Amino acid sequence: MSWVHELARADIVSLAPYEHAAWEPTLERLHANELPWGAAEDGSRAGLNRYPEPQPRILIERLAELYAVAPECLLVGRGSDEAIDLLTRGFCRAGRDAVLVCPPTFGMYAVCARIQGAQVIEVPLLADDFTLEPQAVLERCTADVKLVFLCSPNNPTGNLLDETAMLRIADRLGGRALVVVDEAYIEFAGTPSLTRLVPHLPNLAVLRTLSKAHGLAGARCGSLIAHPEVISLLRKIIPPYAIPQLTLEAVLGRLQPEALARARARLEVLLGERARLLGALPRLPGVTRVWPSAANFVLAQFRDAAAALTRAREARLLVRDARAYPGLGRALRVTVGTPEQNRRLLEAWT
Repeated sequence: MSWVHELARADIVSLAPYEHAAWEPTLERLHANELPWGAAEDGSRAGLNRYPEPQPRILIERLAELYAVAPECLLVGRGSDEAIDLLTRGFCRAGRDAVLVCPPTFGMYAVCARIQGAQVIEVPLLADDFTLEPQAVLERCTADVKLVFLCSPNNPTGNLLDETAMLRIADRLGGRALVVVDEAYIEFAGTPSLTRLVPHLPNLAVLRTLSKAHGLAGARCGSLIAHPEVISLLRKIIPPYAIPQLTLEAVLGRLQPEALARARARLEVLLGERARLLGALPRLPGVTRVWPSAANFVLAQFRDAAAALTRAREARLLVRDARAYPGLGRALRVTVGTPEQNRRLLEAWT
């Protein structure tokens, strides 16, 4: 038995997956109980009266090319959220297994664990600069811990976690736990993705998404990049038609060379605006601290965060209240907007 099968839930390993209707696009479809006519208002290329291809081959190939990984190492789903849920359901037995998280961090890791009935073990990042402590993580990784979630750049703090520290954790937990690095914001960081190391660390998995840098949050398209046996296991439990046809067509269009070039140009504008906010926010009278950011948002601490939220709303702008996160009792998270939006926000807080 492989290490993946030993680590995963035994009932998922033995599960016979749902057998969806065969995908043979050269033949006319009378096997999937679909309506044979498309609607007159249907603007899709393939027709919304037809089920989409499960795990679309062309999409997986394009995403694998984008992320420089082998296609068999990639599972595509409805954003990173679906991959987080699948990992938790595939590896954690309710009432017995655990996931480890490092708060303050993205809340879906703990939410998915609790929905599954898994224990949540917390090893906080260092309070001052949100540094990851690998030894503290390893000390809390009992035999019950099946998944370790690390977010880099971290949400809501914006900092990159130390790569050496993350790799030390993955190396020490080889065969014992899957280390999942969420790189939703990596395109804004100017640093290489850990996807390049997945072939060398079998228990390392990486989450990527088109929601942020590619401007496709509404399309819901994310990728899990991991060992082929992990991908094969999770393909058993992902819904058979996870990627809607309209999402498939929209995403394929945005993965064309000219669209990727436009995305890179927008990224440069956003990085310039991030630098503008990082320079301007510390000079505002109500701001007491601004943390460095490698993401598309900035975390700032205020003397009166409630008043800052009110002034932003009066300027018809929403920023994220981060005060519920541990150690961030007076903090707000600001997504980098357009130059005009950023100007209005700074004026509202001046």
